[in-house]
Amino acid sequence: MTNNFSIVIPCYNESGNLLKLIDICKKELCANGVEVILIDNGSTDGSDKILKTIKDLDQLLKTYRLEKNQGYGGGILYGLSKAKGQYIGWTHADLQTDPADVLNGFKLMDSDKIFVKGSRVGRPIADNIFSIGMGIFESIILRTKLWEINAQPTIFSKKFFLSWSDPPEDFSLDLYSYVMAKKNNLSIKRLTVFFPERFYGNSSWNTGLKSKLALIQRTIKFSFQLKKRISK
Repeated sequence: MTNNFSIVIPCYNESGNLLKLIDICKKELCANGVEVILIDNGSTDGSDKILKTIKDLDQLLKTYRLEKNQGYGGGILYGLSKAKGQYIGWTHADLQTDPADVLNGFKLMDSDKIFVKGSRVGRPIADNIFSIGMGIFESIILRTKLWEINAQPTIFSKKFFLSWSDPPEDFSLDLYSYVMAKKNNLSIKRLTVFFPERFYGNSSWNTGLKSKLALIQRTIKFSFQLKKRISK
């Protein structure tokens, strides 16, 4: 690979995962020419101290800190704005999907008209049911087939990213990017990724039924807003 590829990894209170994450990024991604951008999105658990120790150790491994949490989408968008690659995207820091999966994703990027999205296997049944339900709902509302909306990694061309208008700064960014890819007639390619238990810590959003209901409420609201925007 060449350094024509950039991946953003938002980190919010992932101090327990960071050392292992950094090691994987250096050995698997940077060693293969991928620019890695780690975004400390206002962490309060000491993540900033860990990231400071690896700054400038590899010219392809970049770190940025946002003093105030900008939301899931906000952190990613900041990172994407710094990406230098022709093909860019994001994945998660929790190691539930192997950051090295992005190498296989980038291998699918042979034109600006491709959009790569993960497809998770090995998830708990309850989480699968939740994702399937959300996929069906979004497909009906937005009148296009959508599934595994929040699966990672997500990869596309920088040209496609620069065409976005007012993308959301919360978890709706996954939905927005997916729907915009379909609206722009990009070829959707799915990448099978294994989804094990978290290596360390707990999800910052998936803390039970209440958090899922809150996500559903926000997603429904944004879905109708997005429907109006794409129908213009």
